[in-house]
Amino acid sequence: MNRSILVALKTLTWLACLWPLGQLVWGAVTNNLGADPTAKITLTTGYTTLLLLILSLAVTPVRRLVPKLAWLVKFRRLLGLFAFFYATIHLATYIGLYAGFDLNTMAHDIAKRRFITVGVAAWLLLVPLAATSTNWSIRKLGGKRWRRLHKLVYVAAICGVVHYWWQVKPGVLAPLNMTVTLAILLLARPVLAWVERRKTRAAAA
Repeated sequence: MNRSILVALKTLTWLACLWPLGQLVWGAVTNNLGADPTAKITLTTGYTTLLLLILSLAVTPVRRLVPKLAWLVKFRRLLGLFAFFYATIHLATYIGLYAGFDLNTMAHDIAKRRFITVGVAAWLLLVPLAATSTNWSIRKLGGKRWRRLHKLVYVAAICGVVHYWWQVKPGVLAPLNMTVTLAILLLARPVLAWVERRKTRAAAA
């Protein structure tokens, strides 16, 4: 792909990823975050985290299905890091605005409230992925170990969806679209691998 086009697309990706944060900042400045600003921040950052995680997971299946879109892999790391960025804001919102930086409250919530437990687990799973997102880390760990480590992103995404379901009220189906999309992406990986193996065997025969 032409370098100038790639730079333009990356710039647009940055702007798109920062857009939810910009809306929150503008809403805070104009006092327009609704009746419950804390809930607004929590919902926006949590939803954006899941959306970006799912988009990053979609890169590999899409480029395998459409080889001409192989350049999408250049955006996977950026999407993943922004997902961690919003996940950190989401967690910080809980720590600062809900728990009031009270360690006892946080410990009690993590132990007793399952949606918080699985949410914290999802964030902890993303920490080593964000920490090893550099080219230096890939060289240091080696490609095979690095890829094995970064499979944790699937577990983190599953925990994130479970966290979403357990947080909403019974009967609310807001997490359904995310759940179905993630399920398709999880199934796509082994299915595409099986198809590629069949093609390889057919070519060899």
